Parts: sequence; structure tokens; C-alpha cells
Amino acid sequence: MSDGFRDIPTTTLADLLNRGQVLDLGIRPLWGPPVPRVAGPAYPVRCPAGDNLMLHAAIHRAEPGSVVVVESGDLDYALAGGNVCAVAQRRGIAAFVLDGVIRDVEEIRELGFPVFARGVVPIPGTKAAVAPLGEPVSCGGVKVHAGDIVTADEEGIVVTPVADAERILLAAQARLAKEAEQSLDEWEAEHEAKIDAILKDLGFAG
Repeated sequence: MSDGFRDIPTTTLADLLNRGQVLDLGIRPLWGPPVPRVAGPAYPVRCPAGDNLMLHAAIHRAEPGSVVVVESGDLDYALAGGNVCAVAQRRGIAAFVLDGVIRDVEEIRELGFPVFARGVVPIPGTKAAVAPLGEPVSCGGVKVHAGDIVTADEEGIVVTPVADAERILLAAQARLAKEAEQSLDEWEAEHEAKIDAILKDLGFAG
């Protein structure tokens, strides 16, 4: 089912989900344009401050098509670099979404591997802290559970809870189909009528 979300812009998903499912704007694509839209089931990872062991472990355990989502304890040490991203790409991982930073961004850009993160720093983290994989994490202010559908593009990152995924996907497809059939003239007339009705209800007389 996650494949269908690759055709859905994050703007459409954000219209259908509440604000609490949209990651904060500090987590952005680290290369582009163009920025590919990615979507896949979340594989949650937690990395304590200064340590990246569990992300490095995750690339050998996440299923192909997964989006590896990382809760990091700091912004001072890189969670991953070029080789980690190359191996993740080779193993079929769809993307990294990191509440943290990486390094080797030039290599990653050349690979074409999608990474959404808070920035770049050249200092690597240590590999000493063990934490469970697949447990819920907080990333960009959003609680992410294993299997939730993560959709990311140049507009932002949206997490669709797995329990709502089928309903949201169908609603999004219906909305996009309606928009595709509607001319700009039709949209303008509908929009003006809607705005005028709201203004009237609020007592605006201008």
C-alpha cells in the first residue's frame, strides 16, 4: 500500500491529516532540486547523543522500501556518511529521515540517495550505545511507529499512521482526481464563493 503514497504530494496529505503528523520544517532535503518524493513504511531508530551505532545496525535490518526514521540526541555529531547511505541504497532502503545531522553530503548527492535531515557536520559519532530497533521514536516533533507511512518531498515530511493509511490514501487519490478535472476558472469561482461565505459569517462587510 505504501507504493500508492509515492503519487501523493505531502501538501495533499497535510490537508487530510492534523498538524501533529507533519514534521517541523527544520528537517529538510539535503540535496536537490529536483527532490524525489519518497514514501514507505517507517523503520524507527533511536540514537543517543553523540552515538550512531543503531542507525548503522538498522541499514542491515530494515526491509527494502523502508524509510529509516531516526531520533537523535544531538546535532553535534554525524549519524551517517557516504558509505552508510550507499549501503542503505544498495539494500533497497527508500530514504533516511533524521532528526539529526549527517556528513559526506557531496557523496550522497552523487548517489542520489534521499536524505532528509537538519544539516551537515563533518564530525562522526561514536558506536557504543545499544538501543532497541523498531520502537516508537519522536522525529521532528512527530511520534513515529514502525509501519507508519512516511512521505517526504520538497514541501516537507508527513507521517500517516498505519491504522489510517488505507482511508487517507483513498481520500487523497479522490482529492487529486477532482483537482485534475477542475479548471482554474472553476476553482477560482468556487474559491471566491467559499471565501465570501466565510467573510459574511464573520461579519465582514467590505
